[in-house]
Amino acid sequence: MSGQLLLVDDEPGLREAVQAYLEDSGFVVDVASNATEGLELAHQKLPDLIITDIMMPQVDGYQFLKQLREDPQFKTLPVVFLTARGMTSDRIQGYNAGCDAYLSKPFDPDELVAIVTNLLEKQTALRQSTEGDEPHNIADMARQIAEIRSMLMQKGGIPQSASPIKIDFTPREQSVLDLVVDGLMNKEIARRLDTSVRNVEKYVSRLFTKTGTNSRTELVRYALEHGLTKT
Repeated sequence: MSGQLLLVDDEPGLREAVQAYLEDSGFVVDVASNATEGLELAHQKLPDLIITDIMMPQVDGYQFLKQLREDPQFKTLPVVFLTARGMTSDRIQGYNAGCDAYLSKPFDPDELVAIVTNLLEKQTALRQSTEGDEPHNIADMARQIAEIRSMLMQKGGIPQSASPIKIDFTPREQSVLDLVVDGLMNKEIARRLDTSVRNVEKYVSRLFTKTGTNSRTELVRYALEHGLTKT
């Protein structure tokens, strides 16, 4: 199973060794040498899973995890603690802090790969289970969008001016939003934007979070009602 990972550790030797092993196992791995850099990369790269040390200068692993969980888009992101602190009390503290797995150094790299693979598979299954109410093809989505546009026109028209609601979309988020409103599904959006379906899923999830919606239909309605789309 492939996936985009973020590895945060202040030990260069271990960071390079773990990155190399994970990449040899088929994962794409970005690395950070501290929690501050890790948080910035998390927002830029939208990883599928984060592996982090606990004992780091300035901001430790517990504080880093707290910062992640305070951001709605990272509330359910799998986080693995990879640390030299291996006492039972340390493990309990880690799980109480909200980590999904705890692996003590020294460790077997194959065990880390197994943990990462298992967590990613669970995340994929969870995502698929919550997509049951979504339209399954472009025709269904186009029909629903047409119905939404029709209802809005009957209520006085779709807003043409700038929205009074200010949402800080990145350029890529805006592009994805515009294509969702056009009725395109994730595979087609990925082709249009020359990116992966997984990345499109992440951007759509981000749009849900920023707009407070829970489905593509709700997102389209919200975007049209508030003039958030450029299409």
